[in-house]
Amino acid sequence: MTGTYSPAEIRQKRIDHPKMRERELARILGISEGELVAAHCGFGATRIEPRLADFLNGMKSVGTVMVLTRNDGAVHEKIGVYEEIQVGAHNSLVIGENIDLRIFPPHWVHAFAVEKQVEGETRRSLQFFDKSGEAVHKVHLRPESNLEAYVALVEQLKSEDQTPGISVDPYEPSATTADEAVKPELRQRWAEMEDVHQFTRILRSLNISRRQALHMAEEEFATRLDHSAVEALFDRAVGTGIRIMCFVGSRGCIQIHTGSIHNTKRLGPWLNVMDPTFHLHLRLDLLDEVWAVRKPVKEGYVTSVEAYDAAGNLVIQFFGKRHEGQDELAEWRSLVAGLPRLQRATAA
Repeated sequence: MTGTYSPAEIRQKRIDHPKMRERELARILGISEGELVAAHCGFGATRIEPRLADFLNGMKSVGTVMVLTRNDGAVHEKIGVYEEIQVGAHNSLVIGENIDLRIFPPHWVHAFAVEKQVEGETRRSLQFFDKSGEAVHKVHLRPESNLEAYVALVEQLKSEDQTPGISVDPYEPSATTADEAVKPELRQRWAEMEDVHQFTRILRSLNISRRQALHMAEEEFATRLDHSAVEALFDRAVGTGIRIMCFVGSRGCIQIHTGSIHNTKRLGPWLNVMDPTFHLHLRLDLLDEVWAVRKPVKEGYVTSVEAYDAAGNLVIQFFGKRHEGQDELAEWRSLVAGLPRLQRATAA
């Protein structure tokens, strides 16, 4: 059994709602998307082992694909090939012109190769889920993909266990503190940073979340922006042609677009980018706080724009394009400085 439904019952629900997206159907049924997919083992889905080294290296032969990483507020899609691969126990990298990933292997727990019939066409994908059944990354084949290499990779990764269904293990909420007593140390250590990667270690040692840190930081380093700042950022990026970096992450993967953006369209609450190799779908109505953030580095400082949902989760993050060891673009700093701000409710 999977929750209150058996795998057979889940498959019937899928048949009853053929046009509904898996994530939405799972939400309505009160199960995870991973449980919905796992119910189809032997019925269009094949359980595979989430062996990252084999998967990533095997993807090189598959050629051009569409990769997708999402959270509740943003869907990030890139079309390209897997190029340079670096695999580690706790962090892995895919570095390429179009597919640029930061991977956290401990959260890649369940995996499936999925075949789906849509209007007489067979659509194939590899889908990876964390222990709670939440999707961490997906790979969708395209017409130009190497189908023979894909089939060989699925066979290589195929699990002996093809029983429908999975057991999920929900994550416990992060136990952070908002103790104001840490504010002086946070501010001092923030001001003394020489590398942006030190920021995560500072948060961990002080046991505070990213959003808590922004509220405690000096105005010099964290400025609250108006909700309209995200749409304004896209408008100005399109208008200027500036090359930006757009980060969207799940628990197990951060996916990055680097380059200019050209075609944007607002549809209801969704702000969409529809460029040849980059698609983004952002739920503006789920963004609760937007911040301009400055972190000191040896070359000066790095500026980002970060948007959070009501639960304090980072939905999307933007930087100006820069190379390690180089100062960021003056045009990017100017763009961020011109975004609409909010006044802080109280003095820092």
